[in-house]
Amino acid sequence: MEQQPQPQTYHLTWHGIEIEAIYTPCKWGVIAHLEIRSIAPERAPLPITETGYRSHFHPYGTVEENGGDVVAQVVAWLDEEAASPEWRRYVEASRQGELF
Repeated sequence: MEQQPQPQTYHLTWHGIEIEAIYTPCKWGVIAHLEIRSIAPERAPLPITETGYRSHFHPYGTVEENGGDVVAQVVAWLDEEAASPEWRRYVEASRQGELF
């Protein structure tokens, strides 16, 4: 039986939020898996998840075909989603503090 690649753990800071990303290149022999969680502040919302946790399955080899840099790809995904009107409204409301 072929040995499956072990999960790889990465840490990064995005806009002051510490994030842990666990990438499993091949899960169950058929798919790749990426787990992203905000760890400081714990469970801080991110543009890709309101709860601070995201489990994302994707085709085997996708990360590698895009250069293999997990952190760069997570940052690019966060940056892309941070441009959404929903995230910009969230950031603005967080800055001002909501009265209602």
